[in-house]
Amino acid sequence: MSQDIPLHHHKLVAWQRADDLFIRIHLLSRTFPSYERYELGSQVRRAAYSVVANIVEGFGRRTLRDRVHFLHIAAASLAEVGYCIHASQRLGYLTAQATAELETEIRKTAAPLSGLIDSLGQSQRSS
Repeated sequence: MSQDIPLHHHKLVAWQRADDLFIRIHLLSRTFPSYERYELGSQVRRAAYSVVANIVEGFGRRTLRDRVHFLHIAAASLAEVGYCIHASQRLGYLTAQATAELETEIRKTAAPLSGLIDSLGQSQRSS
């Protein structure tokens, strides 16, 4: 890919936070028991990746409607990440402190993502 092509999603706080969350979850899931690395560990990694990937895909779309659609998918995937973290703690794979830190990161990712959806949704309704 040419360095001259701008990657507009890199400027988005929602994307930056989702990217950080994915990396953290990816690394953390390696600490799960070996029998969970391809079950719950894989699922939480896929869900976290889906958040980032759908933000990118949304901003690669040409219509506002498509963009908002993919951002909604990203938000749903973020909710799935939240449940995976909850289940991981209940199963004893995460400490209460690690869970609290991840839940804070999830909320910090959800806030700008929700704001972006609301902002683009308003633009869509006024078009």
